[in-house]
Amino acid sequence: MEIRFHKRITTAYIFVSPLLLIIFLFILVPILGTCINSFFQDIPYLPKKFVGMRNYLILIKNPDFWDALKFTIFFTLASVSLETILGISFALLLKERFPGRGILRTMLLIPWAIPTVISARIWQLIYNYNYGLLNYLLQGLGFSDKINWLGTPQSAFWALVLADVWKTTPFMAIIILTGLQAIPEDIYKQAKVDGARFIKRFFFITLPLLRPALIVALIFRTADSLRIFDLVYVLTGGGPAGATRTISVLGFQYYTSADFGLGAAVSSLTFLIVFGFSLLYIRLWGIKKL
Repeated sequence: MEIRFHKRITTAYIFVSPLLLIIFLFILVPILGTCINSFFQDIPYLPKKFVGMRNYLILIKNPDFWDALKFTIFFTLASVSLETILGISFALLLKERFPGRGILRTMLLIPWAIPTVISARIWQLIYNYNYGLLNYLLQGLGFSDKINWLGTPQSAFWALVLADVWKTTPFMAIIILTGLQAIPEDIYKQAKVDGARFIKRFFFITLPLLRPALIVALIFRTADSLRIFDLVYVLTGGGPAGATRTISVLGFQYYTSADFGLGAAVSSLTFLIVFGFSLLYIRLWGIKKL
């Protein structure tokens, strides 16, 4: 029995080893290299030297870093909250049987299938002050003044949130729909027999049993929102006046200014922040409790 067990373990490792090798070469090695580089002064026109925690101290003392971190967290809270609410709503709708459900499910995937850079460019045209669709619709409704959607910190924030919600709500909906379809229908039938209405069934049956899928969706979407770069870079470039700069955009700016040590420090802190949020989700609604 022991020999067979060891053979199964060996066979399992053989099958998993290519995936582990890919993870090691393309994920762990770059992460480790970035973390190591964050402890060096790495500027092309200066000698590369070990500076310890100096890059991190520079960031901690830099107001731009704290502004970028604050914006990133607020953006993540707003976008992920809206995506979760809308994702659950769409999933509940698409779980029901009705004519055209398959077409609607396919259409729901379209925003998610569009590359982020392209969808950001589409929203940039929609938000355009002079000929954008939003201002055109507002004027058609009788509003005389145009709105500079990307020109003020408040409007730019919600413009980014709206574009991100439109793009990634389908992702949340698909994962949540998968979780909904795994819930046995017999539970709902018994609840209906007992006289439980929709609200009661949702809060006492659906949400508790949906928790595993919700945690997976929240971890993925929170990680993506905390690392968001392309949508912000195309729509606002971090403006106006740095008001919509995320930590990823700040890191990119350090890299483009050839300060690779500071850029690596920002990337390392971003990784730690994402890792911390993931641990928080698991701790609050942990895997052991699922």
